Amino acid sequence: MSFNLQSSKKLFIFLGKSLFTLLEAMIFALLPKQQKNVAGEIVLITGAGSGLGRLLALQFARRGSVLVLWDVNKEGNEETCKMAQEAGVTRVHAYTCDCSQKEEVYRVADQTYKAFLPAMIANDHGHLVCISSSAGLVGVNGLADYCASKFAAFGLAESVFVETFVQNQKGIKTTIVCPFFIKTGMFEGCTTACPSLLPILEPEYAAEKIVEAILQEKMYFYMPKFLYFVMFLKSFLPLKTVLLIGDYLDIFHAMDGFLERKKKL
Repeated sequence: MSFNLQSSKKLFIFLGKSLFTLLEAMIFALLPKQQKNVAGEIVLITGAGSGLGRLLALQFARRGSVLVLWDVNKEGNEETCKMAQEAGVTRVHAYTCDCSQKEEVYRVADQTYKAFLPAMIANDHGHLVCISSSAGLVGVNGLADYCASKFAAFGLAESVFVETFVQNQKGIKTTIVCPFFIKTGMFEGCTTACPSLLPILEPEYAAEKIVEAILQEKMYFYMPKFLYFVMFLKSFLPLKTVLLIGDYLDIFHAMDGFLERKKKL
C-alpha cells in the first residue's frame, strides 16, 4: 500500500512539473526571455581571428565583456583584438593557439571543457556554448568528415549539460548552436535550392542571433527556424519519406559546387 502511495505521489509530482515546464515554454515562446547582462563576464572565443568567431567577439565587446581571443592565426587574432578595442571594450587578450593540439591548449591557459568545468562547478557559474551545425543534426552528402565532427560536438555539449543537471549545477548554462551554411567563406560555392526555407545566412545576422540565444539562455538554437521542423519530421517519418523531402529540397546536391579553401603555407 505504501509503495502504491509513493508511486502515485511521484506520478502526480511528475505530471505537475511537466505541465509547468510546458506552460513556461509556451509563455517564453510568445514573450522572449529577458537577456542576461554579460558586462564584466570573461568570454573565451576560439577561432576569433576571422569569420563567425570575430563577429561574436565584436558582439560581446559591445556588451562590455572581458574578451579572451584564441586563434591559430596570430595576425587575424590581433586584428580582432584591435577591432574589439575600437568597439569599446577595455579588457581584451589575444593568444595564439591551435585548439586541435591538446598541448597548445594547455600551454596557453589550461582552459578547455575539461579544465573549465571544475572551476564552473565550484562557483556554480558559467555558460558553455557549442557552435555545432545543421550538419550536426543530419548527414550531408559530400560532408561526412565535417558532419562527424559536428555530431560529436553536439553530443559532447549535450552530455556535459546532462552531467551538470544531475549534479544540480543550476548556475551553469549550455547553448548548442546549429546554423545552416553561413557566408564566411568556409562553404564557398555551396548552394541552396530553397532560399525561402533554407537561406545561406549572412554572418552579421547569424552572430547577432547567436548572441541573443546565449543571453536568453536557450539550450538549443537552430537557424533558420525551418530546421526545427526538419528535425520534427525526421523523428517520426519513414526513412524513404525523409529522403524524398531531402531530394525535393535538393539538399543532397548542396555541396556540388563547393570550393575548398587553399591552405596557407
